[in-house]
Amino acid sequence: MVDSNFRHLVRISNTDLDGNKKVIDSIRKIKGIGFSFANAICKTSGVSRYEKLGNVSEADVKKLQDAITGASSQVPQWMLNRCRDLEDDVSKHLVTTDLSYAQENDIRQMQRIRSYRGVRHMSGSPSRGQRTRSNFRRNKGKVLGVARSKTGKTGGK
Repeated sequence: MVDSNFRHLVRISNTDLDGNKKVIDSIRKIKGIGFSFANAICKTSGVSRYEKLGNVSEADVKKLQDAITGASSQVPQWMLNRCRDLEDDVSKHLVTTDLSYAQENDIRQMQRIRSYRGVRHMSGSPSRGQRTRSNFRRNKGKVLGVARSKTGKTGGK
């Protein structure tokens, strides 16, 4: 049975979310929000996490939006994704395009100061210590393999 106020798409933090899913599952589709942070948002906003997002009222959607934007004062500091940011030394939680922009700036700064991770980013190599002998083929180009002899024989007499 479909409610007359049911919305199939709900817009939160500039992201279209599916109204047929539970609140906790829907808000996880926002970039920068994971399982535990979505759980914390539902608790601080007072919205039931098991209710379908399409049935949630406009006031509750506004509460969710306010909880996402003001999360840095309501959740523990270890749960935030920008603890003591280098620019302003304030802990905050970034979502969607703000998070992408901050990550790009961090990579640019590492490249500018020529740190190890910055140099690895510039060369397209893995920057977190993975082995490169057998992985990361897409960065190395086409694989040539072993050249066969011109006679067509692989060995023998």
